[in-house]
Amino acid sequence: MVWKNLFDKVASEEIIERINLLTPETSPKWGKMNVSQMLAHCNVTYELVYTNKYKKPKGFQKILIKLFAKNIVVGPKPYKKNSRTSPIFIISDERDFERERDRLIAHIQKTQQLGGEYFDGKESHAFGKLSEKEWNVLFSKHLDHHLQQFAV
Repeated sequence: MVWKNLFDKVASEEIIERINLLTPETSPKWGKMNVSQMLAHCNVTYELVYTNKYKKPKGFQKILIKLFAKNIVVGPKPYKKNSRTSPIFIISDERDFERERDRLIAHIQKTQQLGGEYFDGKESHAFGKLSEKEWNVLFSKHLDHHLQQFAV
């Protein structure tokens, strides 16, 4: 599958328009997260890029992640509904909808403004260096999956 290029301004604005269709009352078509938790969950992807909030996997753990998860995350196939996620992505507490939505939009805008060249060859939290294309798939596929989960 071909994913939207979120380094492109028009494509990133389209994804933001979809996010702005969400309300605090939007219900999921599948899964356990409410809409605020989903937004916080999507923010983790960007926190891994822009902060040092999470401990990086090392040694054997990192090898296993690269072997078993990397292609699922940056490969072309869409995610399956209700697929497992890394523990750092599990959001079980209540979150503020507007805060999480605004943070996610700011992350998408920052990423688009930095552009693909900034990300090309950049080290990811768990997968090693990724190409511009792999970074885009990581961002685009994850957002699209969760926006479909909430029917926007």
